[in-house]
Amino acid sequence: MAKFKTEFDTDRNPDQMRHVEVEIDFTSNALASILYRQGDTVILACCTKEARLPGWFPRDSTKGWVHAEYSLLPGSTDSRFRRERRGAKGRTQEIERLIARSLRAAIDLEELGPIALNVDCDILNADGGTRCASITAANLALRLAIRRLIANGQCLPRELRPTDEARKSGWQAPELSAAEQQAHENRVLPNDLAAISVGLIDGEVYLDLDYILDSNADVDMNIVKTSDGMYVELQGTGEESTFSGEELFALIAQADVGLNALFEVQAAILDGIN
Repeated sequence: MAKFKTEFDTDRNPDQMRHVEVEIDFTSNALASILYRQGDTVILACCTKEARLPGWFPRDSTKGWVHAEYSLLPGSTDSRFRRERRGAKGRTQEIERLIARSLRAAIDLEELGPIALNVDCDILNADGGTRCASITAANLALRLAIRRLIANGQCLPRELRPTDEARKSGWQAPELSAAEQQAHENRVLPNDLAAISVGLIDGEVYLDLDYILDSNADVDMNIVKTSDGMYVELQGTGEESTFSGEELFALIAQADVGLNALFEVQAAILDGIN
């Protein structure tokens, strides 16, 4: 089990992030599992491969799919969070859709090929920013899972994929060199993905809101971005307050500082991990 830890804070300033700590392969059955801590928010992100594509896909599809699920576990909050046994409710559904569409914005589904992946984000402890931390953790799990699928011959470049006839004739996956594997990974996932929260409290911009900061924010915003500088989603809300264009740009600029730090952390975490 590989561990990575970086300290962004002790007594935090408004422009400082919470510490990030990651354990690779925290569980052994998933294709990839990530125990991700951002401050006191703790998430287990597991990526698994489905047996088949969703039923609504065409039978001869050449592209894949990525789905995500999100769950607050009962002991993750100060009062017990009841399990959603009859299906995800409104807030959970909204977060699941955010995570899934964010992941699909960063991946090339045609390069992935006809593979269906699920990323489950279970919140073990919630202290603010769970949806943003889930997206960052999910990206780590997804990249590591794809790296492993490429290494074992299940995710191949389009020109090397077998036909149905070839599969029936005992086809064996070709072995890619380390350079070929890396090149294909970069085609499937050309960029990393991260998300961070920011907020306005008494006119000052705060980065990476924990529960106390979030509860006191006049404006809070979640920003999702890819490592090539493209935004996937901005969710900004005034809590019985409004904000100006100038404040909006200040929030985005502060988020960019945190997102760039997260991209550096991600690259360091997965460097050399198979």
